[in-house]
Amino acid sequence: MIHFDIPKLKKNLNILEEKTNLPDFWNNPNKSAPVLSRIKELKNKIDLYTKINSDLINIENLNDLLFSEYDSELSIELSKNLIDLERKIDKLEIKTLLSCKYDKNNAILTLHPGAGGTEAQDWVEMLYRMYTRWATNNGYTVKELDFLEGDEAGIKSVTFLVSGENAYGYLKGEMGVHRLVRISPFDSGGRRHTSFASLEVLPEITEDIQLEINPDDLRIDTYRASRSRRTTYK
Repeated sequence: MIHFDIPKLKKNLNILEEKTNLPDFWNNPNKSAPVLSRIKELKNKIDLYTKINSDLINIENLNDLLFSEYDSELSIELSKNLIDLERKIDKLEIKTLLSCKYDKNNAILTLHPGAGGTEAQDWVEMLYRMYTRWATNNGYTVKELDFLEGDEAGIKSVTFLVSGENAYGYLKGEMGVHRLVRISPFDSGGRRHTSFASLEVLPEITEDIQLEINPDDLRIDTYRASRSRRTTYK
């Protein structure tokens, strides 16, 4: 069961919006950007919940009308509204489940071909097109960071940034090795080939992150001759 605490979300939203009214809030973009991003995220969740609640009331009213007097057109409208409501609830459920530390961050994806030569490089290009198309169809923006073209066809390696709310949360499950089995268009004999491509998915880390170093992980070396002290990691 999903617990969606709207009063708490609204309270957090009000606190963040009050911060934007402080005189020095806009002077430091590095500090203001995460706050504005969080405000947008909270507003989206609250708006989606409000819309679902409104649709549910409308469906209940339509259902009462059908019980009192059956109407075929009204029945069709009710069915369509129920399907639309189910999709919105599924979307809200996913948003609620994406609550791990970096789920809301942008995602950095890197694709590399594995065994299979040109066939594997072509498989990388297919995956690249698939992920970029998914991203644009779902309202995300894609920025190519690094691109190495294949020798004959396809892509040797590509790194790209997918920006938008919960991009990493949605894409992190895609990380791993992807396999393709098909009749190769690059094989004149028309034989079946198995190709592999690896996908690495990392969250984009913002500059406001706080790094904590455990003193036990440090080693301090002191040299008498130069009277210098050097700190290194174990």
